[in-house]
Order: sequence, then structure tokens, then C-alpha cells
Amino acid sequence: MTTTTAWILLVIAGILEFVWATGLKYSEGFTKLGPSIFTLITMGISFYLLSNAMKVLPVGVSYTVWTGIGAVGAVIIGYIVFKEPMSLMKMVFLAMIIGGILGLKFVES
Repeated sequence: MTTTTAWILLVIAGILEFVWATGLKYSEGFTKLGPSIFTLITMGISFYLLSNAMKVLPVGVSYTVWTGIGAVGAVIIGYIVFKEPMSLMKMVFLAMIIGGILGLKFVES
């Protein structure tokens, strides 16, 4: 597997991380069957892709980027879908997380 392929897998895994986090919200503590199954499936795929990316990329970079994409995505989904509040400071800190993710990508390449 190439480094580029590993990064692609890692980004997809990160996207699936906030997808399953959203499913977790809809599962209401795993009390709703459909959202619970969706959450477990997307969680499994996300972990699988992360583990494959880690065959090539360092664990620290991989895990940090994965959680960073998930965190940023979860905040954005929270704002758009669940109408959670967004402030200027929250946007500044999200930009810092994105900067950290991009920094790790370019330092690692």
C-alpha cells in the first residue's frame, strides 16, 4: 500500500468516525435497533480502515488525524443537524484542529 492510499483510507475512516458518532446519538444509548446497527457497522468499517492506514502511517499521526477529523465533523454535524450552538471561539478552535491535522499530513509526507 502506498502512503497516498493510506492517507485516503485514513480520511475515509475519519469521516466514518463522525458518521458513527452521529448514529450513536440517534441510537439513544443503543435502545433503537436501526441506528444501533448502523452505528456498529460504520464503527467497524472506520476501525478497519484506520487499522489498514496504520500499516503505513505512524500510530500517533494516524490516531490524531482520525480523531481530529471525527471531532471537527461531529461539531459541524452538531451545529447543522442538531442545532447546537456555534460561537466565534468554537470556530477558532476548530480551525486550530484543522491546522493540526493538515500540519501532521504535510510533516508526515
